[in-house]
Amino acid sequence: MDKQSIIILALAVVGVGLGILYIMSTVSKKNQDKPAPADGASNSVNNANVQMQLQAYERLILLVDRIALPNLIARLGKQSMSARDMQHLLTQNIREEFEYNITQQIYVSSDAWTAVKNLKEQNMLIVNQLANALPPNATGLDLNKLLLQFLMNDKKGTLHEVVSEVLSYEAKRLINPNAR
Repeated sequence: MDKQSIIILALAVVGVGLGILYIMSTVSKKNQDKPAPADGASNSVNNANVQMQLQAYERLILLVDRIALPNLIARLGKQSMSARDMQHLLTQNIREEFEYNITQQIYVSSDAWTAVKNLKEQNMLIVNQLANALPPNATGLDLNKLLLQFLMNDKKGTLHEVVSEVLSYEAKRLINPNAR
């Protein structure tokens, strides 16, 4: 992998990381300004809505865990594949997991959904850029090793943990909207 590719990839990861930090601060400010839920008959409707939202956050946290690159590699890593086949398998799996959960966006904040989309895009970018940096005869094992090395050397490679924390924070705010 040449220096220019590493710099471009690092800048992309830093940009996504800064975007997530911005989203976290925005979510925190929005949640502090939320009014308390109404009393009376609307409480049962509000409770049902909160339950659906909580289920959506649960599913998205599961999605984030499933598309985290270390988890994908552990689940899908096959030593007999070429690097190109592994690249295709990883990106296809990320895309399918995301598409399977796409309806959850109607139950969560736009900031939370944007964080999940950014994670999907970043993971696909990392897989594609690192795969393209390998020689044509590289194996799937070579790609997996390179991906894991990148994730260990770049702390922003753990964006899935940040996104999980954002989703968890929002879910907890639904449970206890008055908590600061």
